[in-house]
Amino acid sequence: MRAALAAVEPGELVVRALRGAPPSAGRVRLLAVGKAAAAMAAGALAFLGDRVSRGVVIAPSDVEIDPRLASVHGDHPMPSSHSERAGRAALDLAQASDDAGVLLVLLSGGASALMAAPARGISLADKQRTTDRLLREGVTITELNTVRKHLSAVKGGQLAAASTIPVMTLAISDVVGDDPAVIGSGPTVADTSSFAEALSIVTRAGGGGVFPAAVMKRLEEGASGGVKETPKKGDRRLERSRWTLIGGRANAMDAAAIEARKHGYEVHVRHEPVVGEARVAAGEWLPWLFGSMQRPGHVCLISSGESTVKVTGTGLGGRNQEFALALARPLARMSRPVALASVGTDGVDGPTDAAGAVVSSDTLTRALRAGLAEPETYLANNDAYHFFEPLSDLLKTGPTGTNVGDLQVCLIQTSQP
Repeated sequence: MRAALAAVEPGELVVRALRGAPPSAGRVRLLAVGKAAAAMAAGALAFLGDRVSRGVVIAPSDVEIDPRLASVHGDHPMPSSHSERAGRAALDLAQASDDAGVLLVLLSGGASALMAAPARGISLADKQRTTDRLLREGVTITELNTVRKHLSAVKGGQLAAASTIPVMTLAISDVVGDDPAVIGSGPTVADTSSFAEALSIVTRAGGGGVFPAAVMKRLEEGASGGVKETPKKGDRRLERSRWTLIGGRANAMDAAAIEARKHGYEVHVRHEPVVGEARVAAGEWLPWLFGSMQRPGHVCLISSGESTVKVTGTGLGGRNQEFALALARPLARMSRPVALASVGTDGVDGPTDAAGAVVSSDTLTRALRAGLAEPETYLANNDAYHFFEPLSDLLKTGPTGTNVGDLQVCLIQTSQP
């Protein structure tokens, strides 16, 4: 896990990208937004030096990097008044009139919530209620961002459309598929989604019975052509916008694999993403584990992606903790010692202070010895945190400063140590 995180260190990824393709000559306005914003901005400053004339850093907390860069913190996963102030600051920077030649946008996971500028007629409270409902319904990040873009004045290509100068974006992906239109809700690229799709998503999640009236009104008017769509491919305002992916989950998996081989493991990497409901995804992961039990020697399995949780209980947990908990009973039946860790690479799993959890072939035995209820009881209440906490099996890294989705590493031993 440590090797994986080191491979996606944001500052180094930015320096490497700028060294290979620096922005055109002239002054640079800098906008860094996302969970990796601080490190990405520091990397850009280290390479560009005094070419940076001014900028804004939008991160989960205030940061002090350079006097030229204003720090505006936002909140995640729920946008707040801080996030709204951050969104307005980003638009002000893009629309500024000065002698800069390029707006350099450094984008990473979490940007959608950290930078919020509600569209006309939509309040911050409307966006908060909508985001909360969609998260509880367990929609995918693509679906969530489709709705966000159509309630925003900055997402879905609108930041680049507002810019007075050419835009260069360097992005670290936290989404499966690395779609530029999904990462951070695509503020600098053409939007491939529509009002009709956004309306369909909220309708499936409860529609007018649970979503704010202003949200339903805007999406319905947009779907019928009464509200202008987000910028699409061919929009002349985006012709001067260039976008480059500089890091993602593949980098993390490759680094973990290299480290595992150093320790004598036979490594197998699953490139198909782990997606869907966390506990269901864990069940779909099991055949791979069962098949690998037949291999001699020490074996390491590595996968990544981003699952979801549909919250129906009153407990505490996150998608990685639920993924791990769903494997507690199956792992207890294994013929060889097995340990699996599932973590969010940003260090945050759901509304908890843990990045994820470790589950092993002796977890169930230790849980029963500790007087805990059956794993299924905790799963039913979305309470994985309080299953793993008394076992000291939560992984708590604190915010890592990067984000490339979730990572699973499973180790299979030849025999009992």
